[in-house]
Amino acid sequence: MSESVKATKKSPSAETTSAAEGKLQQAKSEAALPALGFKGMLRWAWTQLTSMRTALFLLLLLAVGAVPGSLFPQRPANPSVVTQYIKDNPSYGEILDALQMFDVYSSAWFSAIYILLFISLIGCVTPRAIAHYKAMKSQPPRTPKRLSRLPEYGTLAVPADAGIPASKAINDAAGLLKKRGYRVEVRDVDGALPSLGAERGFLKEVGNLVFHTSLIGVLVSVAIGGLYGYSGQRILVEGDTFVNTLVGYDQFTPGTNFQSSALQPYSVQLDKFEAKFDRESPGKAGQPIDYTAEVSTKEGPDSPVKKETLKVNDPVSLGGTSLYLTGNGYAPLVTVRDGEGNVSFQGPVTAKVQGDNYYSSVVIKVPDAKPEQLGFVGFFLPTAFVTEDGTSFSASPELFNPQLSLNSFYGDLGLDKGVPQNVFELDVKDLKPLNARDLAAGGITLTPGATVNLPEGKGSITFDGVKKYIGVDIHHNPGQLYALIFGFLAVGGLVMSLYINRRRVWVRTGTHADGRTMVEYGLLARGEDHRLAGEAAALREIFAREWNIPQTQDTATTTAGSSSTSKDQ
Repeated sequence: MSESVKATKKSPSAETTSAAEGKLQQAKSEAALPALGFKGMLRWAWTQLTSMRTALFLLLLLAVGAVPGSLFPQRPANPSVVTQYIKDNPSYGEILDALQMFDVYSSAWFSAIYILLFISLIGCVTPRAIAHYKAMKSQPPRTPKRLSRLPEYGTLAVPADAGIPASKAINDAAGLLKKRGYRVEVRDVDGALPSLGAERGFLKEVGNLVFHTSLIGVLVSVAIGGLYGYSGQRILVEGDTFVNTLVGYDQFTPGTNFQSSALQPYSVQLDKFEAKFDRESPGKAGQPIDYTAEVSTKEGPDSPVKKETLKVNDPVSLGGTSLYLTGNGYAPLVTVRDGEGNVSFQGPVTAKVQGDNYYSSVVIKVPDAKPEQLGFVGFFLPTAFVTEDGTSFSASPELFNPQLSLNSFYGDLGLDKGVPQNVFELDVKDLKPLNARDLAAGGITLTPGATVNLPEGKGSITFDGVKKYIGVDIHHNPGQLYALIFGFLAVGGLVMSLYINRRRVWVRTGTHADGRTMVEYGLLARGEDHRLAGEAAALREIFAREWNIPQTQDTATTTAGSSSTSKDQ
């Protein structure tokens, strides 16, 4: 019976609740969010773009977007490889080309990510810099009423016979905090309860801002290097001279906004190249020890000649560029006469190192030979040895027994069709063989000074000697130094933001009824600070030392004073 009564009494309340819920649901269904409008949409988009979350996402996206540049050949670096890649993969090569996978770093989508990241970082840093500037100019926050609620809290009692009133105690505390780098504001110094607010650690946010600003600087520096820089390669045989003009490069990769007028017409001549090899260590015979290239440089046509040394990882700086030693090898000196007895080719031939002990491939193309063009392909051995089964190999990287072994061909070399060819490869499918091991004429084997006549009266070839060559990489990056500077600044800013803590300290003093000066203090960290307790202990120690409070008395007095101070104040 009582349960039914209770149920009856609750039913009006249940009906009221149900009605209220019904009205709430009806109000929700009828409610309509206000339209953002065009300006509101732009404001929302700008807020999203300039958030730190978006900046981090764009930075990750930029790193992911750079991956295809390592997976696929890039047209600026080697256009012939890209062309061949598309030919070898016709099913998806054109699709990749349409997606700009062969021009990743200059593609529209990569540039869009780069620009958005740049804008996002600026949008993040600028408001924070303004807010931090205002915070640095503002006074420390007002003193809380209850310091005991702060994470670190303590009290001290200055004996009455010390003669230190509350006003002097607060001024003493202010001086001590200033010595520790705090920005201090004293309040109500002549009142009954004078207090102070102190703050330090503004350099933490400064470091954070420096870090993000430096990232922007790195992005700008990299962009400047990509726009106005250039790089190229050149092979220099001993005695050859390189002049810094477009035609002087074997391969050249310009920046997006590169102008040929930016090339300073300096020159570099390779006088001598020396390679040292290990001859003593067991199991390491023939291993390179050092490479040294002696070069003569001139800053301009009328400049004096300067002797310099080019070594691995020790580039020569000239005309705003850096010249790096990246490779070396041998260049056999060859003279080719055609079927009419005329010299069709004479000079060094760059041998491409292919194996141990400078075993190198050799390709010679003689398009001026008459009546038929000539071609040679084979290998060069610095120190030739022949096994019992007739296999030749190089026993040493040095020139102890140089030998040139070649096969010869004649026909159309295809150089007149305007299609670029690799100088280290000879396409023999449209050529007719003259010399080869499997032919009656046999292959061509030459030692320095030897001459071999070609079959069918096609001419002759002479091995005149051997020179050395080096491969040089030339780089000009106007943003490189700035990128380095901003990189160091970014690291410095990151260290500051990680190891500097933002802290606030409040101190309040007052006079007890028995004449003692009671001091209470509290500390608060802006963010996580594991060293806040250590700072509180340090402040307690310097306060006690300043007011000559014994350590034992200090500890006892603090516990007692804490309750009395909270009661009286």
